Amino acid sequence: MQRIRPALIALLLALSSVAASARADDTAAWAALRAGAHIALMRHTDAPGGAGDPPGFRLEDCATQRNLSDKGRADAAKIGARLKAEGIRIEKILSSPWCRCMETARLLQLGPVEAAPTFSNVFVLRGQTESLTAGAREVIDAWKGSGILLVVTHGANIFALTGVSPASGEIVVVRGGSREAVGRLLLD
Repeated sequence: MQRIRPALIALLLALSSVAASARADDTAAWAALRAGAHIALMRHTDAPGGAGDPPGFRLEDCATQRNLSDKGRADAAKIGARLKAEGIRIEKILSSPWCRCMETARLLQLGPVEAAPTFSNVFVLRGQTESLTAGAREVIDAWKGSGILLVVTHGANIFALTGVSPASGEIVVVRGGSREAVGRLLLD
């Protein structure tokens, strides 16, 4: 019992530190979203089936792709409601043309959604990762709006842009120009 106690204390301290870090990420992300002029990179909500898409998928046919689960659809609606309740001013919404991203973006109910091919799935389109990521950087760097640019895309894309590997439905808030992550939000 004596040996277990120091290990338990160390574990509790580590968990406390992680929780404090997550709260700091949340606080910074909310502050940036309220300030406007930032970019919110959101990974689509829950779409079961692993990474990528089934063999032979076609972008123009949602039935051939991984799609949102019922949980994913409910989470997208909850995230949109939370952003509205917090008074976040979404000025523009861009989305990967993949069905799970477009559906997530629409279910947020925060405004019109525009498909942006440069945010296409870099996991699936490995041969185009460099050009797609360069195009995404240009879009982010060019953002001069006073509100928030919300981009719904894939985890691999967000990782390529920021080095952050987000969970389904997670939002990584970045500064335009530097693409520096200022905070993260997991709202579902």
